[in-house]
Amino acid sequence: MTGTALGLTLGLGLFCVWWSFWPRTEEPVDAGRPSRADRLRDDIAQAGWSAVTVGRLLTACVLLGVCGGLLVLGLTRVPALGLLAAGGAGYAPIALLRARARRRRKQLRDVWPDVVDHIASAVRAGLALPESLAQLSVRGPEELRPVFADFAQDYRTTGRFHDCLDALKTRLSDPVADRLIESLRIAREVGGTDLGRLLRTLSTFLREDARTRAELEARQSWTVNAARLALCAPWIVLLMLATNGQSLDAYRTPAGVLVLAFGGAVSLLAYRIMRRIGRLPEEVRIMR
Repeated sequence: MTGTALGLTLGLGLFCVWWSFWPRTEEPVDAGRPSRADRLRDDIAQAGWSAVTVGRLLTACVLLGVCGGLLVLGLTRVPALGLLAAGGAGYAPIALLRARARRRRKQLRDVWPDVVDHIASAVRAGLALPESLAQLSVRGPEELRPVFADFAQDYRTTGRFHDCLDALKTRLSDPVADRLIESLRIAREVGGTDLGRLLRTLSTFLREDARTRAELEARQSWTVNAARLALCAPWIVLLMLATNGQSLDAYRTPAGVLVLAFGGAVSLLAYRIMRRIGRLPEEVRIMR
């Protein structure tokens, strides 16, 4: 029994010596990409729909999809068209949300330099950082005054600057706001005399970026609109044919269903490719 225990101990020791020759490599820390729910929350915040939640948005998608599918199915008696209509109607709320968020980001892109200039002027005048942000609810751009008014109310209620900054960052959900807020947080923590220079540099960079993006979007807008029209044209023709009941008989057959399914897949793929080719690089939130 003692010999067996010694043998096991010796074997375990030799195994540990052998294992020490193979050091474990540190696995890279994955910061994690934002989930679809996080992206939807960002779009909701950027669109200014504070009363909408992800659950309500998805519920609206389901209800509109069911209603649209049943309506088209009742009018055409073609199940394939009903499924396509359900998919299109179900995606409509998300498409509307993203379009509004994109349009509002474009509007805010032109006012963020003014926000930075207001903060720099307030700091140069001797105001503290909380007061510099709070005065934007009165002197800042019209689009952002309600958000900074909520920040001022939070700070008057709690007096916790960092917590109020986190709440402001959540309300804005904007990459530019993330950079500005983190810069102010660092300035609040460590102090220093370079805050004014940093804000002026950020304002200049934001103005140049907005001007460049406006020129690129103006040049490519006609191409994107033409591609969207070319994508919608076959389906508009199909809707016009749907007014004639005899023309829909072909789509009730398995071959017709296959044609509709193939056409829908090709249209979706072409639209995604068009969006990827014509899309300008968007800033991502790396400071959530």
